[in-house]
Order: sequence, then C-alpha cells, then structure tokens
Amino acid sequence: MNNNLNYYDNNADQFFDQTYQVDMHSLYQLFLQRISQGGTILDLGCGSGRDTLAFKNMGYKVDAVDASPALVAKAQQLTGLQVRCASFYDLAEIDTYHGIWACASLLHCKRQRLPEMMGKIIDALKADGVCYMSFKYGSTDHEKDGRYFTDLNEAQATTLLQPFAQIELIQQWITIDQRPDRSEQWLNLLWKKNA
Repeated sequence: MNNNLNYYDNNADQFFDQTYQVDMHSLYQLFLQRISQGGTILDLGCGSGRDTLAFKNMGYKVDAVDASPALVAKAQQLTGLQVRCASFYDLAEIDTYHGIWACASLLHCKRQRLPEMMGKIIDALKADGVCYMSFKYGSTDHEKDGRYFTDLNEAQATTLLQPFAQIELIQQWITIDQRPDRSEQWLNLLWKKNA
C-alpha cells in the first residue's frame, strides 16, 4: 500500500489531470437509480474527487475518503468538501450509507484482504444500500509503475461475493477504459445489501 501511496503523492497532478474530466455518467446512472434523491454516498478512494463532485452536484450527501494526502488536497479543491485522509482499510462506519462508490480503488486492496473489505462495506451500508466496485479485468496480482493491483474476473467476483448471504448481485459487466489513451477492460460490480 505504501508504494501505491508514494505513487499517488508523487504523481497527483498528472493523475488528477488524466482522471477528473472522464465522463462516468453511464456508470452513475446504474448506481444512482437505486439511491433516493438526497441519500448519503461514500466515495471510497475518491482520487481526484471527480465522482464526489458529480454526486454532490446531483443533490446527494457525499463523504469522500482517500489515502493519498496529495489527492485529498486536490479533491477538496475540486469539490469544496472536506475529504478525509484515510485508507479504505480504516472504514468503520455502521449502517450509515445508502450507497458506497468504490470506483477503481479496491483494485489496490491486497487480494487476501478483499473479504475483510466486503465485510466493512456491508457493515457501513444501510439495509437495501448499494455498492459499486470496479477492478481491472484479469485474474492476477501485479505491479505496474510501482503500484500494486489486484485484478478480478467473473469467477473471482463470484467467489468473493458468495460467502455473504446478505449480498444480492444486481449487475456485473465489462467496460473499456474511458480515458483516450487507454484500452484496458474493467470488471464492474453493482450489488445490494438485503435487509
């Protein structure tokens, strides 16, 4: 995780410039249609603050958290909101959020700790709350540019979600990276915490 933090702190300007204007509205739609207007959303690993700002502008109450102090500063500047500097591993809220948005953040979670993170997200969601998560599509753990990645494919996603009886998978689909210079595939998961 420290290598990841170093990367984001050292490359915050570049990362911000590459991500803050990417159009994510097709993904927002699927997530937000299950959250009442004005509901509470946690942007878990908010990066540039792009999604936090979008949700705020659409009338939702948004909490944002990121582990990189440099990105926290960028996100605060972009959104005008207080952004908490903390790791996703620190998530400890109980029954708090109508939705948790973990877009391209849990891909930095160690594979063996993903079940632990699932438990934390379930605890933090209200009954009938929804979670969106995305991972680079694949089946391996790897390092690139000094960052650690946990990739996920459909079979691994099934294995991850299966032990949690209260989770209902709403949709699972593959998208292509929206940044102009990328063609990577992403596995998207949208699931609900049943009451």
